[in-house]
Amino acid sequence: EVQLVESGGGLVQTGGSLRLSCAASGFPFDDYAIAWFRQAPGKEREGISCISTTDGSTYYADSVKGRFTISSDNAKNTVHLQMNSLKPEDTAVYYCAAGSWDTVRLVNLAQEYDYWGQGTQVTVSS
Repeated sequence: EVQLVESGGGLVQTGGSLRLSCAASGFPFDDYAIAWFRQAPGKEREGISCISTTDGSTYYADSVKGRFTISSDNAKNTVHLQMNSLKPEDTAVYYCAAGSWDTVRLVNLAQEYDYWGQGTQVTVSS
């Protein structure tokens, strides 16, 4: 069974840090693109970061570049998102998504991904 399970969300103050984790199972992790998306109330779902578990290449949206870092621990089938210098506008439900590296073309678009986690809430207080 394919599963993506997010963890690490919570409530932090402006300027604080969180590390999100996405634990994957049931698919060939080493040949996938793993992405983080977020969706805040009343806003469109936003692709914020992606990593290739094949070659380690990464993508960051301008809104998080320089503050967030994505990494992959292939031995544990887990992708992490280190979030620093958090702002209230980072408040959202954060989702992990996965798609075959051979299939995904536009890494920042949700429609490219086959599997999704249930999400984890990140709230940044002002």
